[in-house]
Amino acid sequence: MALILGIESSCDETAAAVIDTDRRILSHKLAGQEAAHRPYGGVVPEIAARAHVEALEPLVAAALDEAGVTLDEIDAIAATAGPGLIGGVMVGLVTAKALALAADKPLIAVNHLEGHALSPRLADAKLQFPYLLLLVSGGHCQLLFVEGVGRYRRLATTIDDAAGEAYDKTAKLLGLGFPGGPAVEKAALEGDPKAVKLPRPLVGTPEPHFSFAGLKSAVLRARDAGIHRTEDIAASFQQAVVDCLIDRTRRAIGNAPGATALVVAGGVAANKTVRAALETLADENALPFFAPPLWLCTDNAAMIGWAGAERFLEGHSDPLDFAARPRWPLDPNAEKARGAGVKA
Repeated sequence: MALILGIESSCDETAAAVIDTDRRILSHKLAGQEAAHRPYGGVVPEIAARAHVEALEPLVAAALDEAGVTLDEIDAIAATAGPGLIGGVMVGLVTAKALALAADKPLIAVNHLEGHALSPRLADAKLQFPYLLLLVSGGHCQLLFVEGVGRYRRLATTIDDAAGEAYDKTAKLLGLGFPGGPAVEKAALEGDPKAVKLPRPLVGTPEPHFSFAGLKSAVLRARDAGIHRTEDIAASFQQAVVDCLIDRTRRAIGNAPGATALVVAGGVAANKTVRAALETLADENALPFFAPPLWLCTDNAAMIGWAGAERFLEGHSDPLDFAARPRWPLDPNAEKARGAGVKA
């Protein structure tokens, strides 16, 4: 058994955790920044980076203390090295490098997306490779065939906005507050998902990818029409997102022979309506369904520690000059999607 210290700072959550290779989370400490960003309706990168600087050192100390271990007892230090807001990523990675150098411990530079991709394996030891993963968050919306640690084949990606980004922008358009995803989900509970006619981009097409920019624009037009309740727009938007996710995932199931399970991860995986629809799809296709606990869906250090643990068990470590990366695809060999630009 090995002990891993995990550090996460890719967006607006500062987190530190100690886990072991037996899937036990010995501690997890997190500092959110919602109050700092709420006046702006979204994350301000410079504010986020400064907050990480202030929060990270005491969080690491608290995580070690809660776990009842010293830095000398840690076997490796894992930190998000990208993708994400580069200022925040650099804060976490530089901190991890300093700790690794001071304690003479291996550094493991973790791809934040791999943290999400492997998080269901932290939550449930029954999940085995290979599996079909819907990775759906504020910055990414992808379908991946997960063959093993570091082995990902991208089947689909968004060609414009990610689903989580569409949730956040819809919340801002409707004046629902920040963070946007939970705000839209809450409003949707009081609305009629059939009340507003909204598009389902790419649904039914042979193209494998996702698109949510047109849906976001349709929400703007529905709002400006002035004839719909906010709750009805939210519910109709959410149903449109679910329909898109299910249609695209159903298509991917046919292109992922040998998958042992259907898995969802990422911030939008915390949405109960999305989870329920995907579980139904898995049942229809006789596939086991796995999703992390809700708190493991959003950005956290436990998943970074676990990704580091999986890599540590395979003998992997990284040099102290490993560079922070604002973009870092899980499948660098994937064919570029039409119109996707840097999000490919």
